[in-house]
Amino acid sequence: MAYKLKPLSPEGLRTYPLRSRKSIVGVAEFAKVTRPGDPFSRFIRNLPDILAAKDLKELAARMKTARTRGKALIWAMGAHVIKVGLAPVLIDLMKKRWMTGMAFNGAGIVHDFELAYGGETSEDVEVQIRTGKFGMAKETGDLLNEAIRQGAAGGLGLGEAVGRMIAASDFPYKKLSLLGAAYRLNIPLTVHVALGTDTIHMHPRASGEALGKTSLRDFFLLSALVQKLDGGGVFLNIGSAVILPEVFLKAVSLVRNKGKRLDGFSTAVFDFIHHYRPSQNVVVRPIGKKGKGYYFIGHHEIMIPLLAAALKAE
Repeated sequence: MAYKLKPLSPEGLRTYPLRSRKSIVGVAEFAKVTRPGDPFSRFIRNLPDILAAKDLKELAARMKTARTRGKALIWAMGAHVIKVGLAPVLIDLMKKRWMTGMAFNGAGIVHDFELAYGGETSEDVEVQIRTGKFGMAKETGDLLNEAIRQGAAGGLGLGEAVGRMIAASDFPYKKLSLLGAAYRLNIPLTVHVALGTDTIHMHPRASGEALGKTSLRDFFLLSALVQKLDGGGVFLNIGSAVILPEVFLKAVSLVRNKGKRLDGFSTAVFDFIHHYRPSQNVVVRPIGKKGKGYYFIGHHEIMIPLLAAALKAE
């Protein structure tokens, strides 16, 4: 042997009986088989009580308790949630009182409007950007910017202004608009804009003054909603990697700075991958001493219908 160092011998290793050890996973937590014809509630119960499946069942239970006790249920959503066809599922949850408030980023109103107006959205950016046509749909720029201007003049928030416009319109698909449904159902929906990030900011009718005034009003409206999370509410961040987690953290700070109690609530993130800001600003930092945060990774078009079904399962 060229090496002077000898391998460590396992002789004399101290062991213990396996049954004396406390283990993390046991057969009691295993999944159960769902049979054809079983109700969906049984499918949910049959999920293993391990990792994300356990978390999903626990989150659904906390949301059910919050709804029963009249606590806040706030859904903050990026625009991709709208683009993957979830409006019918979300509007059904709105009607059944699974939401007391909603928050969008600026792109959310673009896709929601285009679906209400024409039944389709999401242009091919790679093709459109080469010709200078990306983001240049006339009706999207004109009608949304006009609604925002009118909202600013009337003292409305951005979400309410656009929701009012869609609800009052004759758009053929307005029943699939989250903004329109929120306005009809009197559910506060706030919109949080970063200037220059949305296609409508390029249009001549865009007003920085109106965008800023209406979106800032929505920030303070969201803060009022966040205050109601205390003692058992739930905040969800679905598909927003930066804007909405940052806005939520500032709303939490504002509420606590004003001397309001804000503890004992739950938060959850749903996204494709693990992001820093949603993890820190939603799941970890805001929840206080008695709260709990969850992080779920998966496609929105699968995870959100699954959550919705779990909520409605008896």
